[in-house]
Amino acid sequence: MVVNTPEPEPEDTGDLPEDRTEPSTRLEGWRRFIDTDPAAFDLLPEQQWQSLAPALRDAYNEPRIAYHSELQVIRTSAVKEIAHQGRLLTLLNQREHGARRGLIVSGEWTTGKTTALKQLGRLHELRIRQRYPGSNRIPVVYLTAPPKGSPRKLAMEFARFLGLPVITPRHNATDVTSAVCQVMIEARTELVLVDEIHLMNHATTAGEDLSDHLKYFTEHLPATFVYAGINVEQSGLFTGIRGSQMAGRCTLVRTGPFPLNTEWRSLVSTIEGTLRLHRHEPGTLVKLSKYLHQRTGGMIGSLSHLIRAAAISAILDGSERITHTAIQTTRIDHNSESAAQPGAQSRRAAG
Repeated sequence: MVVNTPEPEPEDTGDLPEDRTEPSTRLEGWRRFIDTDPAAFDLLPEQQWQSLAPALRDAYNEPRIAYHSELQVIRTSAVKEIAHQGRLLTLLNQREHGARRGLIVSGEWTTGKTTALKQLGRLHELRIRQRYPGSNRIPVVYLTAPPKGSPRKLAMEFARFLGLPVITPRHNATDVTSAVCQVMIEARTELVLVDEIHLMNHATTAGEDLSDHLKYFTEHLPATFVYAGINVEQSGLFTGIRGSQMAGRCTLVRTGPFPLNTEWRSLVSTIEGTLRLHRHEPGTLVKLSKYLHQRTGGMIGSLSHLIRAAAISAILDGSERITHTAIQTTRIDHNSESAAQPGAQSRRAAG
């Protein structure tokens, strides 16, 4: 779990949020993601907590709420498999001069695809930093496929990540691409992560153009490309000649809902162990593993949302504990709420 520490802002910032970080799709934001250590929060001793004045209690609760608001990274079996396959491919590709092999992470929403993708990039960059301390390399580039993308839009996503100087409309896709490739080669980029790849549909002309341009990058950069997207097998990514070529060069790893098994109970236990509540009884959520699975459909993203939201509510209402009743009254995403309704599973099967 990571909590970004707010930095002091100038007095004239008005009502702007204190913690305005660059997104991970920019080099500054990516490096901040890499550099941020897991947060720690220690609960006050019981007597000291009880004696807090209202203003001091609010000040104490604010960082506690921030702590619970951050998505915890849990090394699930899927995260471990994607990290292993990604590292294996970077090693296989390091002396490859022809078409390099890639990796595609595909699955339903809230199954941890983006988390796994970014953790793969983080582990790789930390290894490179350890091996080449003090270097100015950019070992990992992370971007999202542009909606209704074009070759120039794709090249611009690379350029924005790298922080290249302002590019005017006079610069065409070839100009931007050439500049991007030159910088990435000089920066020794070894891993390129492309999220939201389901936006690239080979059944459309725009998708074909975007695919051709992405293929150009893969052939002109000595880097391993790893993609992630929602159910890419049904999105048109593997359609036609271009799709077949991509399918022939990429390993596919699927993410999905967890079955109600030992790993699921371990996930619940791990998340419960991160709670910082004064009245919560350890093991309560583990005992509710079956209900939590039914409620979330086994989706790790929905599980995390549910528990974190219930924890923040417990701080705000002063109960300081998560109970079955509290979980029942905590709202989560519509898909999980619908699936948890009586008869939803049978209706889904019938459909």
